[in-house]
Amino acid sequence: MRKIYIALLLIMMSWGFNVSAVKVLVANIDPILLTAFRIFVAGVAVLIILAFLKVLRLPTKREMLIIMLIAFFNVVIHHIFISVGLSKTSGVNAGLIVGTAPLFTMMLSVLFLSKRVTMFRVLGFLLGFTGVAITSIAGNGGFTSISIGDIFVLISILGQAYSFILISKLNPNFDSRLLTGYMLVFGSFFIFIVSLFEGSEVSQLIELWSFDLGFVFLFSAVIATAVGHMIYNAAIKQVGPAESAIFINFTTVFALVGSAIFLGETILVSHFVGLIFIVFGVLIGSGAVEHLWKRSRRKESLSH
Repeated sequence: MRKIYIALLLIMMSWGFNVSAVKVLVANIDPILLTAFRIFVAGVAVLIILAFLKVLRLPTKREMLIIMLIAFFNVVIHHIFISVGLSKTSGVNAGLIVGTAPLFTMMLSVLFLSKRVTMFRVLGFLLGFTGVAITSIAGNGGFTSISIGDIFVLISILGQAYSFILISKLNPNFDSRLLTGYMLVFGSFFIFIVSLFEGSEVSQLIELWSFDLGFVFLFSAVIATAVGHMIYNAAIKQVGPAESAIFINFTTVFALVGSAIFLGETILVSHFVGLIFIVFGVLIGSGAVEHLWKRSRRKESLSH
């Protein structure tokens, strides 16, 4: 279990740094077109990796339907609505709404998976959200009025949370890495069609041939998106959607660190306060503290 948690933490670091990478990329390329191409490259990268590992195979008709359904919520709905939403709301509002992802995932786990969540873990989720709130609001002028962009970001988070539930219900014999590759490739085609309707010019992708942008793009597509989603989707099947989702709170922290390192932005004392809440939230919400507490109780009972 410890290895899974360490892997999730590293993935959150890549996703946090990916925020800075995407900020650099969208300054040169249309956001929806960039998203389509980035996800397509990520999907192809996953399938190439799986081919080398000799686990690549075509999905059955039933598996294909499930993959398309997950791709619709996890890739199409999530990425399109968050791309449009971010352009119509403030960074603070978006950060706070994204911070609710673990809470929504937990509620959907209870609703669709009949998963029992202890009050101890609920406390962890709330602490994590509090940390995200403190971190997001710090130095950004506070929460602004609700806009259509906020609704779009909320829809994207709900779509992603529901996809986590679908992934956890997949046939255990179906490799989650295969799901990741096909999901990303299929989803990218839908997003690309949307980008064409939006009037995106495909010729903008030539910008990625430059060394600097090309390097940033490969990190975003291959490391953060391809490898990141492979490991995250595998974690969902092993530890559960709610337990995996609580780690998403760390993305906010690493996004701040990445902004400071790569974009020259300032980290404030309140950011560290938010980090403390997030760390305790993850430790409690993931069940790590509860597991250690129960283990110590068992040892005490055996010693008496």
